[in-house]
Amino acid sequence: MGSNKLMLLVGRRYAVSRRHSQLVSFISSVSIAGLIIGVALLILVMSIMNGFDRELRDRILGIMPHAAVYHREGIAEPQPMLDEIRRHPEVQSAVPFVRLQGLLSRHRQVAPVELYGVEADDPHQRDMLGRFLPEGVMETLADSPQGVILGAGLARALAVEPGDRLTLVVPRRGRETVAPAVSALEVLAIFDSGTEIDNNFALTGLERASELSEFPGSVTGIRLQMHDLFRAPVVVTELVRELPMGFYSSDWTRTHGNLYQAIHMSKRMVGLLLFLIIAIAAFNLVSTLIMVVVDKRGDIAILRTLGASSVEIMGIFLVQGGLIGLIGTGLGVMLGVLLALGVTDFVLWLERLLHIQFLHSDVYPISYLPSSIHWPDVLQVALTAFVICLCASLYPAWRASRVQPADALRYE
Repeated sequence: MGSNKLMLLVGRRYAVSRRHSQLVSFISSVSIAGLIIGVALLILVMSIMNGFDRELRDRILGIMPHAAVYHREGIAEPQPMLDEIRRHPEVQSAVPFVRLQGLLSRHRQVAPVELYGVEADDPHQRDMLGRFLPEGVMETLADSPQGVILGAGLARALAVEPGDRLTLVVPRRGRETVAPAVSALEVLAIFDSGTEIDNNFALTGLERASELSEFPGSVTGIRLQMHDLFRAPVVVTELVRELPMGFYSSDWTRTHGNLYQAIHMSKRMVGLLLFLIIAIAAFNLVSTLIMVVVDKRGDIAILRTLGASSVEIMGIFLVQGGLIGLIGTGLGVMLGVLLALGVTDFVLWLERLLHIQFLHSDVYPISYLPSSIHWPDVLQVALTAFVICLCASLYPAWRASRVQPADALRYE
């Protein structure tokens, strides 16, 4: 029998055999269970963090601009600038907008609002915002001078529904007047993105918002969506350098950069903690394999007398440790993937069952628990856990290779 075949055969038998003492079997089961739980939790948590990252990109940064160009006194003629900006190869879309900060009131309910005036008939606006609205609402907004779309959190704060009327008060500090602008608005629809944006977000037509602004007839700025959002700070800086004095820019790293960094820092920290759990579970194999070595001293001595070398004895226990690691890692990966696939629906079901909401958008960036499996992360977790198991098997395997036949068989 070849040495490789011997190592695989005996190592597999030791790994799956139940002919150990009860203590050895118990410790072996605990180490495998710890490895399964550690791998599964690490995959689950990394998937949840990847889900938050995905929602930040697709929802929050899909609604809010990647970057924006402003002028201190508004932009009276935005079309020439739009044509110039759209020629940049890294700019996906560029549209004008008006941003107002004011108060919305209905009866005795008052809430602060960040009102955006947009070109409702623009295809880019419909693509970005229409995902969270009933079909046809953007077209209705384009034809309704007093129409407004409210974020879900803002609508709850004001206790309004589509068809209700509101009063908007916008402070103005322009050169001509200091009196606030007051306007009556009609709620057309509720905007529900499931993110923190819903708490103070509102949409209306571009012309109506411009009339209420400090500089009527002008737009506040131009919002930009990039092909690569991570290039937004560099691209918008390049664009502003080519514009006349008075223009300035902002990008998503200033408005939501802290949130993005917090998500990734949390992913690294939680990943490190769960990695330590995997390491502890894997190194439980040390005690398991050492007890197997003690339990199998007689078998080791017989193999040595039959001609097995120290390398082959060491290989047997490395195979045993590798198989235990492979079983634990494989089961952990399957459990982790199943948990990651079902955690969003499970949490939603649990919220409906208990009539509570675990995540509120006024505290967290989104109001539900997202999950997104990245297979490179799963592969990295599996390989890391398996390598740790092999490393943990080295010392017991070396101890087994040092067993002397005469000493082991003396008391058999």
